Amino acid sequence: MNHGILAPIVLPLITAILLILLSGRRSLIRSISLLSATASLGICVWLLMQASDGQIRLYAPGNWQPPFGILLVLDRLSALMLLVTAVLAFFSIAYAVRGHDAPGDKLHAMVHFLLVGVNGAFLTGDLFNLFVFFEILLISSYGLLLHGRGVERARSGLHYVIVNLIGSALFLMGVSALYGITGSLNMADLGDKMAKLDPADAPLAATAGILLLVVFGLKAAMAPFYFWLPRAYAAASAPVAAMFAIMTKVGIYAIIRVYTQIFGENAETLANFAWWWLWPIALVTLVMGLLGALSARELRVQIAYLVIVSVGTLLAGIALNREAGLAASLYYLIHSTMICGAMFLLADLILRQRGELLDHIGEGPRLRQSALLGVLFFIAAVAVAGLPPFSGFIGKLLLLNAAGVQADAVVLWIIVLAGSLTTLIALSRSGSMIFWQTTDQVESAPAADKGALLAVIGLLGCVMVVTFAAGPILDYTFKAAQQLREPGVYLQAMQQFRVR
Repeated sequence: MNHGILAPIVLPLITAILLILLSGRRSLIRSISLLSATASLGICVWLLMQASDGQIRLYAPGNWQPPFGILLVLDRLSALMLLVTAVLAFFSIAYAVRGHDAPGDKLHAMVHFLLVGVNGAFLTGDLFNLFVFFEILLISSYGLLLHGRGVERARSGLHYVIVNLIGSALFLMGVSALYGITGSLNMADLGDKMAKLDPADAPLAATAGILLLVVFGLKAAMAPFYFWLPRAYAAASAPVAAMFAIMTKVGIYAIIRVYTQIFGENAETLANFAWWWLWPIALVTLVMGLLGALSARELRVQIAYLVIVSVGTLLAGIALNREAGLAASLYYLIHSTMICGAMFLLADLILRQRGELLDHIGEGPRLRQSALLGVLFFIAAVAVAGLPPFSGFIGKLLLLNAAGVQADAVVLWIIVLAGSLTTLIALSRSGSMIFWQTTDQVESAPAADKGALLAVIGLLGCVMVVTFAAGPILDYTFKAAQQLREPGVYLQAMQQFRVR
């Protein structure tokens, strides 16, 4: 077995435990945290190179054979998600170590515990351990959201905890129903059993599938379950909000994985039943996110609504139920994660130079570094709006091309194109109020830390890489989409693994 598959889970786990034991030694904690994030990034690059050959690699901890034991699966999709997470974590931690992890020194341990849950969710091959890793990342996110205290964080945290506790209960109900019907929780095995399902059990299996869709929709913040996200993300500290850019993608990943592998093409009466629900949900999510971004009065709230816009865009591509749509969504997922993470960090640098106004979108004193921060904001705004030549434009263009010109796709064309204009208007208003409509007074704030600036520039640089390397990245995402739409290869890989 390839023990390297376990590394994205074990390394942050060991790091988190070590950082707790080193409580009080802040400089050492920061160094170890950044070193671990760097090592994780290298490991995830290596795993992506392995997965790029198209082979599905399995790892059975304790050598318990599938479908009964815990199984980790490395394929093109999981390797891609691991790398995106590692890149985002590296720059978020690089920002935090420059003095943005106060108060206390517990933020780094919680971030690495979060990585255990996120990476485990991307690697697990069975539904129960998907639930376990969901709980690990959620418990970590509760602590991260409340880090730094404050009334707004406590209020947002309470809503966040309640919503996710409800989601966890529904998750267990859905998983229990599927286990009661099939006697298995291994996703590849479940896909095979759905193809042979007794028609009398189909309604219960469909109910379980809808429950799981609700749970994953809560995690992804799709309509109508997005209400918890804007204030929670806006209240979180900057490195935490940047890391949370991957959290909604965990829900998106779970939707892709479960509804292609378990309820995919081979599921007979339940084949692709979720896509009928996802299409209108995606369009409503897009509209609600755009309206929220347009009406926001704080920059961080506006960015949080742009995260919801990205969720709607991704769901629309997935709901097309075509390789081209799924490939476009995976490409756009990389772009949206990087740009939203960069914007949360950039918003923090901006608000630190606005005195008591913080990130309120209104007239105020001129920023000390208005030119530098203004240029970075302009680049980020153009990229997130999906204007050429950035990767957001490429992703949306591919998505619209995959949708075609049939009647139902016209609505998507209208919303996506109008959405780009709406996003541009919203961010133009914010930029003009913050950088142009200022008083003669210059806020007497310290200049932005150079290391923190480099973290923001680094994430924006990743957006540039996704843009200029669109060819090979799209080739990878198309192959990942092809692999996902052939659930039989996962069952075959598991059977071959079991024979060894």
